[in-house]
Amino acid sequence: MCAALGLQVDPVSTQVVSRDRHSNFMNALAVAAGSLERIALEIRHLQRTEVAEALEPFRAGQKGSSSMPHKRNPELTERVCGLARVVRGHAVTALENIALWHERDISHSSAERVVFPDACCLVDFMALEMDRVLAGLEVHPERMARNLDAGGGLVYSHRALLALVESGLSREDAYRIVQSAALRAVDGDGGFRGNLEADAAVMARIGDRLDAIFDPAEFLRHVDLAFARLGLHVEVQRGVQVG
Repeated sequence: MCAALGLQVDPVSTQVVSRDRHSNFMNALAVAAGSLERIALEIRHLQRTEVAEALEPFRAGQKGSSSMPHKRNPELTERVCGLARVVRGHAVTALENIALWHERDISHSSAERVVFPDACCLVDFMALEMDRVLAGLEVHPERMARNLDAGGGLVYSHRALLALVESGLSREDAYRIVQSAALRAVDGDGGFRGNLEADAAVMARIGDRLDAIFDPAEFLRHVDLAFARLGLHVEVQRGVQVG
Protein backbone atom coordinates (compact mmCIF):
# COMPACT_ATOMS: atom_id res chain seq x y z
CA MET A 1 0.00 0.00 0.00
CA CYS A 2 2.83 2.40 0.85
CA ALA A 3 4.48 1.66 -2.50
CA ALA A 4 1.20 2.27 -4.33
CA LEU A 5 0.80 5.64 -2.59
CA GLY A 6 4.44 6.62 -3.01
CA LEU A 7 5.01 6.72 0.74
CA GLN A 8 8.49 6.20 2.17
CA VAL A 9 9.57 4.45 5.34
CA ASP A 10 9.47 6.66 8.43
CA PRO A 11 13.18 7.23 9.21
CA VAL A 12 12.58 7.64 12.95
CA SER A 13 9.59 6.10 14.70
CA THR A 14 8.69 4.71 18.11
CA GLN A 15 5.85 2.33 18.72
CA VAL A 16 3.87 4.63 16.43
CA VAL A 17 4.63 6.91 13.51
CA SER A 18 4.64 10.53 14.67
CA ARG A 19 1.22 12.03 14.18
CA ASP A 20 2.40 15.44 12.94
CA ARG A 21 2.28 14.23 9.32
CA HIS A 22 -1.20 12.78 9.87
CA SER A 23 -2.30 16.12 11.27
CA ASN A 24 -0.81 17.86 8.25
CA PHE A 25 -2.98 15.71 5.98
CA MET A 26 -6.09 16.38 8.04
CA ASN A 27 -5.43 20.10 8.02
CA ALA A 28 -5.05 19.97 4.24
CA LEU A 29 -8.53 18.44 4.11
CA ALA A 30 -9.81 21.18 6.41
CA VAL A 31 -8.34 23.86 4.12
CA ALA A 32 -9.92 22.19 1.09
CA ALA A 33 -13.26 22.14 2.92
CA GLY A 34 -12.80 25.79 3.82
CA SER A 35 -12.17 26.70 0.17
CA LEU A 36 -15.36 24.93 -0.85
CA GLU A 37 -17.19 26.70 1.98
CA ARG A 38 -15.87 30.04 0.79
CA ILE A 39 -17.49 29.54 -2.63
CA ALA A 40 -20.67 28.15 -1.11
CA LEU A 41 -21.04 31.05 1.32
CA GLU A 42 -20.75 33.60 -1.49
CA ILE A 43 -23.46 31.81 -3.48
CA ARG A 44 -25.70 31.71 -0.40
CA HIS A 45 -25.42 35.49 -0.18
CA LEU A 46 -25.98 36.01 -3.90
CA GLN A 47 -29.14 33.87 -3.68
CA ARG A 48 -30.79 36.06 -1.04
CA THR A 49 -34.10 37.37 -2.38
CA GLU A 50 -32.99 41.00 -2.15
CA VAL A 51 -29.73 40.25 -4.01
CA ALA A 52 -30.77 37.48 -6.47
CA GLU A 53 -27.65 37.67 -8.64
CA ALA A 54 -26.82 33.95 -8.73
CA LEU A 55 -28.85 30.96 -7.58
CA GLU A 56 -28.38 27.25 -7.02
CA PRO A 57 -29.92 24.88 -9.58
CA PHE A 58 -33.65 24.51 -8.98
CA ARG A 59 -35.52 21.69 -10.68
CA ALA A 60 -39.13 21.88 -11.82
CA GLY A 61 -41.51 21.10 -8.98
CA GLN A 62 -38.91 21.59 -6.27
CA LYS A 63 -40.12 23.37 -3.13
CA GLY A 64 -38.26 26.18 -1.41
CA SER A 65 -39.07 27.52 2.02
CA SER A 66 -41.86 25.54 3.71
CA SER A 67 -43.38 28.73 5.16
CA MET A 68 -42.42 31.32 2.52
CA PRO A 69 -43.14 29.85 -0.93
CA HIS A 70 -41.41 32.69 -2.79
CA LYS A 71 -38.00 31.69 -1.36
CA ARG A 72 -35.54 29.36 -3.03
CA ASN A 73 -33.48 28.10 -0.11
CA PRO A 74 -29.78 27.47 -0.85
CA GLU A 75 -29.93 23.91 0.44
CA LEU A 76 -26.83 22.58 -1.31
CA THR A 77 -24.48 25.40 -0.35
CA GLU A 78 -25.82 25.49 3.21
CA ARG A 79 -25.01 21.79 3.45
CA VAL A 80 -21.44 22.42 2.24
CA CYS A 81 -20.95 25.21 4.79
CA GLY A 82 -22.21 23.00 7.61
CA LEU A 83 -20.01 20.05 6.70
CA ALA A 84 -16.93 22.29 6.50
CA ARG A 85 -17.34 22.88 10.23
CA VAL A 86 -17.29 19.14 10.84
CA VAL A 87 -14.07 18.73 8.84
CA ARG A 88 -12.43 21.57 10.77
CA GLY A 89 -13.40 19.81 13.98
CA HIS A 90 -11.71 16.63 12.76
CA ALA A 91 -8.56 18.66 12.03
CA VAL A 92 -8.54 19.79 15.67
CA THR A 93 -8.74 16.15 16.74
CA ALA A 94 -5.75 15.35 14.53
CA LEU A 95 -3.77 18.15 16.20
CA GLU A 96 -4.67 16.71 19.61
CA ASN A 97 -3.31 13.34 18.45
CA ILE A 98 0.24 14.64 17.94
CA ALA A 99 1.29 14.60 21.60
CA LEU A 100 1.35 11.01 22.92
CA TRP A 101 2.55 9.82 26.30
CA HIS A 102 6.21 8.83 26.05
CA GLU A 103 5.77 8.73 22.23
CA ARG A 104 4.08 5.35 22.70
CA ASP A 105 0.42 5.49 23.71
CA ILE A 106 -2.29 4.71 21.18
CA SER A 107 -5.00 7.12 22.31
CA HIS A 108 -4.89 8.56 18.79
CA SER A 109 -6.05 5.29 17.25
CA SER A 110 -9.68 5.36 18.38
CA ALA A 111 -10.10 8.94 17.19
CA GLU A 112 -8.40 8.33 13.83
CA ARG A 113 -10.73 5.46 13.07
CA VAL A 114 -13.51 8.05 13.02
CA VAL A 115 -11.96 11.27 11.72
CA PHE A 116 -9.87 9.95 8.81
CA PRO A 117 -12.57 8.11 6.85
CA ASP A 118 -15.19 10.67 7.84
CA ALA A 119 -13.16 13.70 6.72
CA CYS A 120 -12.14 12.08 3.44
CA CYS A 121 -15.73 11.13 2.65
CA LEU A 122 -17.04 14.55 3.62
CA VAL A 123 -14.59 16.51 1.46
CA ASP A 124 -15.31 14.19 -1.46
CA PHE A 125 -19.05 14.72 -0.99
CA MET A 126 -18.65 18.49 -0.64
CA ALA A 127 -16.64 18.65 -3.88
CA LEU A 128 -19.35 16.72 -5.71
CA GLU A 129 -22.04 19.01 -4.30
CA MET A 130 -20.19 22.15 -5.38
CA ASP A 131 -19.55 20.68 -8.83
CA ARG A 132 -23.31 20.18 -9.09
CA VAL A 133 -23.99 23.75 -7.92
CA LEU A 134 -21.52 25.41 -10.26
CA ALA A 135 -22.52 23.32 -13.26
CA GLY A 136 -26.14 24.43 -12.85
CA LEU A 137 -25.60 27.90 -11.42
CA GLU A 138 -28.31 30.32 -12.51
CA VAL A 139 -26.75 33.75 -13.14
CA HIS A 140 -28.75 36.96 -13.53
CA PRO A 141 -26.52 39.68 -15.05
CA GLU A 142 -29.46 42.06 -15.38
CA ARG A 143 -29.99 41.87 -11.61
CA MET A 144 -26.27 42.52 -11.07
CA ALA A 145 -26.58 45.65 -13.21
CA ARG A 146 -29.63 46.78 -11.24
CA ASN A 147 -27.86 46.26 -7.92
CA LEU A 148 -24.86 48.23 -9.14
CA ASP A 149 -27.18 51.08 -10.00
CA ALA A 150 -28.87 51.05 -6.58
CA GLY A 151 -29.04 54.55 -5.15
CA GLY A 152 -27.94 55.99 -8.45
CA GLY A 153 -24.61 54.16 -8.54
CA LEU A 154 -23.41 54.43 -4.95
CA VAL A 155 -20.74 51.77 -5.57
CA TYR A 156 -18.86 54.30 -7.72
CA SER A 157 -18.40 56.79 -4.89
CA HIS A 158 -14.69 56.04 -4.54
CA ARG A 159 -14.12 56.66 -8.25
CA ALA A 160 -15.93 59.98 -8.03
CA LEU A 161 -13.80 60.87 -5.01
CA LEU A 162 -10.55 60.06 -6.83
CA ALA A 163 -11.65 61.95 -9.94
CA LEU A 164 -12.30 65.09 -7.89
CA VAL A 165 -8.91 64.77 -6.20
CA GLU A 166 -7.22 64.32 -9.59
CA SER A 167 -8.96 67.49 -10.75
CA GLY A 168 -7.06 69.43 -8.10
CA LEU A 169 -9.53 69.43 -5.23
CA SER A 170 -8.23 68.54 -1.77
CA ARG A 171 -9.13 65.08 -0.58
CA GLU A 172 -11.00 66.50 2.42
CA ASP A 173 -13.20 68.73 0.24
CA ALA A 174 -13.73 65.96 -2.33
CA TYR A 175 -14.71 63.52 0.39
CA ARG A 176 -17.21 65.97 1.87
CA ILE A 177 -18.87 66.57 -1.51
CA VAL A 178 -19.07 62.89 -2.43
CA GLN A 179 -20.24 61.83 1.01
CA SER A 180 -23.01 64.42 1.01
CA ALA A 181 -24.26 63.30 -2.42
CA ALA A 182 -24.11 59.65 -1.40
CA LEU A 183 -25.81 59.99 1.98
CA ARG A 184 -28.63 62.02 0.47
CA ALA A 185 -29.14 59.23 -2.06
CA VAL A 186 -29.19 56.65 0.73
CA ASP A 187 -31.88 58.71 2.48
CA GLY A 188 -33.97 58.75 -0.71
CA ASP A 189 -33.09 62.29 -1.71
CA GLY A 190 -32.27 61.80 -5.39
CA GLY A 191 -29.71 59.42 -6.83
CA PHE A 192 -25.95 59.56 -6.29
CA ARG A 193 -25.07 60.43 -9.87
CA GLY A 194 -27.97 62.86 -10.14
CA ASN A 195 -26.85 64.63 -6.97
CA LEU A 196 -23.37 65.05 -8.40
CA GLU A 197 -24.76 66.33 -11.68
CA ALA A 198 -26.81 68.91 -9.76
CA ASP A 199 -23.62 70.35 -8.29
CA ALA A 200 -22.23 72.91 -10.75
CA ALA A 201 -18.79 72.90 -9.10
CA VAL A 202 -18.56 69.12 -9.50
CA MET A 203 -19.66 69.23 -13.14
CA ALA A 204 -17.10 71.91 -13.88
CA ARG A 205 -14.36 69.60 -12.66
CA ILE A 206 -15.42 66.09 -13.73
CA GLY A 207 -18.59 66.51 -15.81
CA ASP A 208 -16.86 65.19 -18.94
CA ARG A 209 -15.68 62.09 -17.01
CA LEU A 210 -18.94 60.99 -15.38
CA ASP A 211 -19.70 58.29 -17.96
CA ALA A 212 -16.27 56.75 -17.40
CA ILE A 213 -16.59 57.06 -13.61
CA PHE A 214 -19.89 55.17 -13.65
CA ASP A 215 -18.74 52.51 -16.13
CA PRO A 216 -18.55 49.04 -14.48
CA ALA A 217 -16.25 47.76 -17.25
CA GLU A 218 -13.30 49.30 -15.40
CA PHE A 219 -13.74 46.71 -12.65
CA LEU A 220 -13.33 43.92 -15.21
CA ARG A 221 -10.05 45.24 -16.58
CA HIS A 222 -7.88 42.52 -15.03
CA VAL A 223 -10.34 39.62 -14.99
CA ASP A 224 -8.78 37.98 -18.04
CA LEU A 225 -5.38 38.09 -16.33
CA ALA A 226 -6.78 36.45 -13.20
CA PHE A 227 -8.16 33.54 -15.22
CA ALA A 228 -4.93 33.30 -17.26
CA ARG A 229 -2.91 32.88 -14.06
CA LEU A 230 -5.08 29.84 -13.32
CA GLY A 231 -4.37 28.42 -16.77
CA LEU A 232 -7.91 29.17 -17.95
CA HIS A 233 -9.12 31.08 -20.99
CA VAL A 234 -12.39 32.90 -20.47
CA GLU A 235 -14.03 35.48 -22.69
CA VAL A 236 -15.31 38.26 -20.44
CA GLN A 237 -18.33 40.19 -21.69
CA ARG A 238 -17.64 43.91 -21.74
CA GLY A 239 -19.78 46.97 -21.96
CA VAL A 240 -22.36 46.19 -19.29
CA GLN A 241 -25.06 48.85 -19.42
CA VAL A 242 -26.17 50.23 -16.09
CA GLY A 243 -28.97 52.77 -15.96
